[in-house]
Amino acid sequence: MLESWNNGPTKSAIVDFVGRVITESPDFVVPQDRIAVFDNDGTLWCEKPAYAQLDFLVRRLAVQAAADPSLAARQPYTAAVSGDLAWFGDAVTKHYQGDDSDLTVLATGVLSAHSGITVEEHAARVSAFFAEAHHPTLDRPYTQCGYVPMIELLRYLESNAFTCYIVSGGGRDFMRPVTDGMYGIPPERVVGSSVGVTFADGDLVTTAQPEFLNDGPVKPVRIWSRTGRRPIFAAGNSNGDIEMLQYTKGFRLLVRHDDTEREFAYDAGAEKALKLAESESWTVASMQSDWAEVFPR
Repeated sequence: MLESWNNGPTKSAIVDFVGRVITESPDFVVPQDRIAVFDNDGTLWCEKPAYAQLDFLVRRLAVQAAADPSLAARQPYTAAVSGDLAWFGDAVTKHYQGDDSDLTVLATGVLSAHSGITVEEHAARVSAFFAEAHHPTLDRPYTQCGYVPMIELLRYLESNAFTCYIVSGGGRDFMRPVTDGMYGIPPERVVGSSVGVTFADGDLVTTAQPEFLNDGPVKPVRIWSRTGRRPIFAAGNSNGDIEMLQYTKGFRLLVRHDDTEREFAYDAGAEKALKLAESESWTVASMQSDWAEVFPR
């Protein structure tokens, strides 16, 4: 049970909470209401030095710029052609700090990068990417960058009749091809950002129209839309998860990246969440102190 979690207050708090909601007590929750929601980037898998989806996107933008050299003169294509992953990462960090100037530019490229293909073709592109792509600094496939303690937590909750969902700002259709294999979470329980799709000639075809940016206050709305229930367990790691954690009536877990040796140490984009964790008594999981191991061996 949670073998990769070190014994201590964080592990004990998780086990104590689960014990109270599954036994006949004032805190008992019937199984159908045991909903748990997890952010993905930085919560279930590594998000530094850049998100896996950004790597996927950068490769596609570079291909588009090669086909149309005029694109290389503007962002985000300029950064893609030069391999400037820092520009993309900074755009996301600035978003979590309240500045969407670069994210708006990035969104333009995101929306057009994979439009006009069937959803099956898009899934095939994603699967092909994961079959060959490696994390740029950890020297392991992206599919081996999931956090062992968090995957154990998913299994632990499921063994106690929780239903677990991924609720991420990442692309829904980028995550779905790999979440079952990595986390045991099937596609129907993946809630993420999305572009519109349309039905044409018997297929669903992607468009360049935005549908949802599943971040911040949108997360609770999408959780309710998908589950019709309020979660009793939530895990996140950034300011974009605040509203999801606040909406949860039960256990709120915030993963803190403070391990320079085994992963990365950073609080950028999580400053508000960490302050709220202290004032609202959320449980903070220190990657350095609470996790006996981080990645699969």
